[in-house]
Amino acid sequence: MRAIIQAGGKGSRLRSITKDKIPKPMVSILGKPLLQWQIEFLSSSGIDEIFLIIGYLGDVIKEYFKDGKRFGVSITYIKEKQPLGTAGGLYYLKEYVQKHETLLFLYGDIFFDIDLSRMEKFHLDKKSILTAFLHPNGHPFDSDIIEVDEKQKIINLLPKGEKRNKWYGNLVNAALYMIQSDVIQRLDKVQRLDFERDILLEMIKKSAPVFGYHSTEYVKDVGTEERLYSIEKDIRSGLIEKRNLRNRQKCIFLDRDGTLTKASGLIDSEEKLEVMACAVNAIRNINASEYLAILVTNQPVVARGMCTLADVKCIHKKLETLLGEKGAYLDDIIFCPHHPDKGFPEENPMYKVKCKCRKPETGMMEEMKNRYNISLEESWIVGDTTIDIMTGKNAGVRTALVLTGESGKDGKYNVLPDIIGQDVECAVRQIIGAG
Repeated sequence: MRAIIQAGGKGSRLRSITKDKIPKPMVSILGKPLLQWQIEFLSSSGIDEIFLIIGYLGDVIKEYFKDGKRFGVSITYIKEKQPLGTAGGLYYLKEYVQKHETLLFLYGDIFFDIDLSRMEKFHLDKKSILTAFLHPNGHPFDSDIIEVDEKQKIINLLPKGEKRNKWYGNLVNAALYMIQSDVIQRLDKVQRLDFERDILLEMIKKSAPVFGYHSTEYVKDVGTEERLYSIEKDIRSGLIEKRNLRNRQKCIFLDRDGTLTKASGLIDSEEKLEVMACAVNAIRNINASEYLAILVTNQPVVARGMCTLADVKCIHKKLETLLGEKGAYLDDIIFCPHHPDKGFPEENPMYKVKCKCRKPETGMMEEMKNRYNISLEESWIVGDTTIDIMTGKNAGVRTALVLTGESGKDGKYNVLPDIIGQDVECAVRQIIGAG
């Protein structure tokens, strides 16, 4: 695979650092240009041929990297005579790309460490013409949000800066793509283009085979000084490398009702969901640690006929929106819509079945384990019922009971947790402190 880096950014919000003397991709991170971190990562991942699209102060980049041999790669420079946005410069690559070639395309202002082989497998398995790397982050309100269907096909883009009149999932576009060369060959002239709005969004409207690859790995744009210093802190702590899915992950699985949200009976509409303040703090603490935060919840409201799968997903979008507004995010959400007991007139018989996903069965946790390479032995489950504790015992994870919601008084199973917390925030602090 060959890579294309859009390295023409000016970095207006980083002017106090760049002093208008270097382009944004050359901003220093622990004494090394961001672009060098990118190139060295690509080289270590087996990508040794890179196209650099340069513009503003591009000669600074060219002088530093030259032909790329010092960094184990070969660099071809594409210089824009005038600013062409995030995608206009791709036109000049038409003479270089091969027919049906898969290329990695990324912006020069992101710091990342991911398992490219996983993303490539997803891209090829889906027969995708464009695959966007998607992840949750702590500021979805000022990020491009991608919406996908059940098969991970991209169905909508909610651009940053535009007012959103609905709840939305925290699935952010990371500006890291795998594309087929067809995307480039379709460009018919030199013009200013925005990759998301003029290429991705147009392909969505035409129902082209474009997909979203959801990952928990580390990708962060160096858009502000605060994010830059955050990246430096994460490098020093080793967090960035640990989040690469080549490595076994540690996870804190979280129950929903009574643990993250106020217990108010069966929640069958978004209006009934209320997030507890302790949940926001707990999830922020998990996000800053080496643990993943994944919601695993039984939602028999579907089997009971009280609402649909789409309704539950909307409820979870509200949860993600509210968390995101407070700088917190869940790495993923999974729920079981089933219930084994039959015989109620309003029930949905399709979901009135005995399954392997309803807690205390471990199907949901097993699915997340496989998806994100999770080490269950190093993971935890936090919940307010003995059902959650029994689930943890069955899955081989450590368990934490919280004294909110049911407070373990449901009486379903005679089991004891490894730890008890006054609420989810207290439990998470104990877990992270214990390592």
